[in-house]
Amino acid sequence: MPGLRRARTAGDVMTAPAVTVGARATVTEVSWLMTGHGVERLPVVDDEERLVGIVTRGDLLRPVLRTDVEIERAVRRDVLGATLRLTPRALALAVEDGVVTLTGRLEKRSDADVAVRAASRIDGVVAVVDQLSYRVDDTRPDRTAAKAEERVAGT
Repeated sequence: MPGLRRARTAGDVMTAPAVTVGARATVTEVSWLMTGHGVERLPVVDDEERLVGIVTRGDLLRPVLRTDVEIERAVRRDVLGATLRLTPRALALAVEDGVVTLTGRLEKRSDADVAVRAASRIDGVVAVVDQLSYRVDDTRPDRTAAKAEERVAGT
């Protein structure tokens, strides 16, 4: 019929040639392929090039995404316990949608800085809100010592 337009087909809009990944490819290889080709998912093929599944960005992220409860447990265990050698309840800790809020008082500023940096490295943490205070700022040179050094140097 004149004037009749054919609907677009999958063949009209597909990515060609097809980018596939082998079932034995590492997660890192899959990530690089997706990024390099600008795709959100890849067909997974076996050794005979038969389709065996689809891998998506969500599949790649799932292992590092944690629930808020899992993140809180990890921060208490790995940051408060293992890194700072504090009791698990030494600081108030809240996690909401992957955002960790640390609240409380520590002896030294350097410990507060370490707590924030270490918490930010926990898998699944989106951001860290620092509401920590400290008794001693051990990150700044002691003014008395600095003045004594100036006097010795003759300045």
